[in-house]
Amino acid sequence: MKPIRVAVAGANGRMGREVVKMLVQDETFEFVRGISRTQGGKDVGESIGLGSLGVTFSDSLESALLENRPDVLVDFTIPAAVKRHAEIALEMGVRPVVGTTGLAEGEIAELARLSEERRVGAVIAPNFAIGAVLMMMFAARAAKYFPHVEIIEMHHDRKLDAPSGTSLKTAEMIARNRPEIRQGHPEEKETLEGARGGYRHGFRIHSIRLPGMVAHQEVIFGGPGQTLTLRHDSIHRESFMPGVKLAIQKVMNLDRLVYGLEHLLEE
Repeated sequence: MKPIRVAVAGANGRMGREVVKMLVQDETFEFVRGISRTQGGKDVGESIGLGSLGVTFSDSLESALLENRPDVLVDFTIPAAVKRHAEIALEMGVRPVVGTTGLAEGEIAELARLSEERRVGAVIAPNFAIGAVLMMMFAARAAKYFPHVEIIEMHHDRKLDAPSGTSLKTAEMIARNRPEIRQGHPEEKETLEGARGGYRHGFRIHSIRLPGMVAHQEVIFGGPGQTLTLRHDSIHRESFMPGVKLAIQKVMNLDRLVYGLEHLLEE
C-alpha cells in the first residue's frame, strides 16, 4: 500500500512540529511539504530541529498543493487563515485535517457544504487528544443525569481564542442531552464583569490562560449532595498525535466533513 502523502500548514509552529515528527517516524505516511509564510525555501527539518529532511517550506499553499499533490493537508495555523486554507484544499481535491480552533459555526457549515459538493473528505477536530475526546463523550452521557454543569478550560497564554474549541464542542455535546436551564440563583448579579464566565446553552464556560500550561479541561456537574468532575490534561503536545494519525487515516475514506474526533472513534 502506498503511503499517504501529507502536507502540513503551520509546520514550524508548536503543533506543526509535532505533526512533522510523527509523519517522518511512520512508514504509512510521506511528508511532502511544509507551508509557512515566513520560512519559504528552507528545509523543514533544519528549521524545526530534526536535521535535514529534504522537504522544504513553501510560502504559498496553492503552489504547495499543485506541486506536491498531497492526499491530505494538516492545518495547525491561526483562526484568521484556516477557513481559506480548508477551502483551497477542498477545491483542489486535497482532504483537510484541521486542528486550528476558532472557526465559527457558520464557517464550519460552509466548509461542510463545499466538502459534500466536491465529495472530498475533511476532518475538523477541536481536540485531537483521544483522552479529551473521551472526556467530552463521558460528559455528554453524564448530562442526562446531572443537568447542572460548568466548564473550566485552561490553556497556555499564547492561545488566541477563548473559550477553547474543546470547551465549545463539549458544551454542544452536553446540550444535546439536557434542556437549556438557567443555573444559579435567579437574582444572581455579577459585581465584577465576567466573574461568572461566558454563557452557553444555559451554563457557564470559564477560560484560564497561563504560562506553563498546555491544554486542560474540567467539566464539573452538581447534584443534590454530590458533585462529579471529569478532567483531562494534555501535558505535552505529543498527546494529540495519535488522534491526528487516526484522522489522516480515516479522512482517506470520507466523502464529507466530519466535525469532532468522537465520530471517528465510534466508526
